[in-house]
Amino acid sequence: MNAKQVAGAFLGVIFKVVIWIIIIMIVYKYAIYGYSFGFQVFSDRPVATAATGVTVNVPIVEGKSNMEIACLLKEKGLIKDANVFYVQLLLSDYKDKIRPGIYDFSTTMTAEEMIKLMAEDPEEAEEEEK
Repeated sequence: MNAKQVAGAFLGVIFKVVIWIIIIMIVYKYAIYGYSFGFQVFSDRPVATAATGVTVNVPIVEGKSNMEIACLLKEKGLIKDANVFYVQLLLSDYKDKIRPGIYDFSTTMTAEEMIKLMAEDPEEAEEEEK
């Protein structure tokens, strides 16, 4: 073997090692993102504590998609991530039961509580309160 062949083999090995390091870093990054996203979906934590909670009035109009509702709630500061709320809504029993109306949400409410409130029949809610 001459010096050119040795240098070529050495550079080939270094190139392969660099490619593998990049692949491992990408897999690690997306694994961390996936874990974080899944944790947010299933932990269902409110945006604020009881001491710092604020009530926000949110109008939901007929024909809004679930993602549009999620973006509206994010805009109003009621949730941290619209994509997380969207997945929570899809996984809930209420995904196709959201009703139009004007809702008073609190920043201390969880996503599940907001979804349930938007899906509840107003007459049933009144009966439960009695």
